[in-house]
Amino acid sequence: MLVSTALILLTGLVVGRFFQQLTLPRLLGYLITGIILGPYVLNALSSDFLSLSKDIRQIALIVILTRAGLTLDLKSLKKAGRISFLMCFLPASVEILACLIFAPLLLDFSLPQSLLLGAILGAVSPAVVVPRMIQLNQAGYGKLNHIPQIILAGSSIDDVFVLVVFAAAVGLNQGQDFSLMTLGQVPLAIVTGAIFGALLATSLSWLFNNFPTRPLVKVLTLLSFSFLLMALENVLKAYLPFSGMLAVMSMALFMGRQDDKNLPQLTHLYGQLWVACELFLFAFVGTETNIQFALSNGFKPLLLMIVALACRMIGVYLCLLGSPLQLKEKLFTMVAYCPKATVQAAIGSIPLSLGLKGGDIMLSIAVLAILLTAPIGAFAIDRLAPICLDK
Repeated sequence: MLVSTALILLTGLVVGRFFQQLTLPRLLGYLITGIILGPYVLNALSSDFLSLSKDIRQIALIVILTRAGLTLDLKSLKKAGRISFLMCFLPASVEILACLIFAPLLLDFSLPQSLLLGAILGAVSPAVVVPRMIQLNQAGYGKLNHIPQIILAGSSIDDVFVLVVFAAAVGLNQGQDFSLMTLGQVPLAIVTGAIFGALLATSLSWLFNNFPTRPLVKVLTLLSFSFLLMALENVLKAYLPFSGMLAVMSMALFMGRQDDKNLPQLTHLYGQLWVACELFLFAFVGTETNIQFALSNGFKPLLLMIVALACRMIGVYLCLLGSPLQLKEKLFTMVAYCPKATVQAAIGSIPLSLGLKGGDIMLSIAVLAILLTAPIGAFAIDRLAPICLDK
């Protein structure tokens, strides 16, 4: 396992640096590192190391959600109002609807299969979007119309919405009855997660104020409670809808507001943590990517993915109708809300592992979505921001 860790770190740092020199996103280098060292090419990584993939990806997700919470500005979100609310579910809903329409035509899928595929594709990737929105916010881009803040908040709640739809779609494909009550769990999961996070942040703030603590110890404490909040979701799911991701983000948000003196230090330390987390996250996604299988299904899966992505951008545009955003700002928001990686890497293989019909094609499309939208989306965000957003 030590050798595998060293291979991922050294190769990832070198290849990531190479892509950065080419003015391409580092994460593309990390993806390629995982593909090359993974079981489908060189098979240079131990099975024990690969078995850690799920846990390490979840740690990376926790780090990026906490960074998002620390940098969110509630006043900006209140000013954005309607846009922030619509961005949480409308783009994903339009993309899922596109899959319901076009998957039966292109892939001969049933409606339950099409819904499941739409849920896999429907989520935006916090791992790609959140770090870039944090950088833009810190650099002062798009602040007048609160664009980074809107995308930050929307991308996190968007994932909760899509994961609930995915759970319902899995049950539907296994022969269970579909119920609108399932979708009704989305707002309840958001509210309970936000309340849990806020209460925990208040308790920790009191503790840190009464017992002075070094910033690094605060980060370790926050990480520990973040792990517990994510685990709590599995404990409570049989009794109460609860979003661990929203709880983590809420805890960070209220911690940042109640401990504003140390906020820059906390944000900096989490930024340093993300350097390692980003490498492992995308390298592990690469290890699960079978390029030959992804390309063996012809052009129809690729065409469906492109159509669904175009519909998602239409959904973002609908959210922005009537807003004060300029056309170039709307274009940036539409592009920035497209990258996919984290959620697709987490749930793309589940239908196949459950033996559901069409699961292999769903995994293939999820892989294509990661390979195409993560690097291209990251590159587009980096290039378009100085052009489309006022500083």
